[in-house]
Amino acid sequence: MGIISVLAAGLAAWIFGAVWYGVLAKQWMAASGVAIGPNGRPANASRPGPYIISVISAILVAGMMRHVFQLAGIDTVAAGGVAGLGIGLFMATPWLMTCYGFAGRPFGLVLIDGGYASIGSAIIGAVLTLV
Repeated sequence: MGIISVLAAGLAAWIFGAVWYGVLAKQWMAASGVAIGPNGRPANASRPGPYIISVISAILVAGMMRHVFQLAGIDTVAAGGVAGLGIGLFMATPWLMTCYGFAGRPFGLVLIDGGYASIGSAIIGAVLTLV
């Protein structure tokens, strides 16, 4: 597992996020309260900043997961996928639940964003062990 696997894993999760939020766009916009532009998409969708931040974030997560996987001796696709899913379900999603709970956000937003964090982390874990 090296820099190529980290980049590939981060990009795979980022691409998954594009599909995930593309499918759940209307539900996510309603739950998150994001301003909707005249074209029906998020008002900030034409700005590159959120996309750049999201791909960098996915690569950073992949880099840290690579480090953890090396320390734990995780080196098979199945173990990587399960470990990644666990990281998303039991580390990332509870943080989201806490933050969203205090912010008064709807639970549907936790399901959408927590689902992305969980499945995206599983994808990162699997790809890290493949490449």
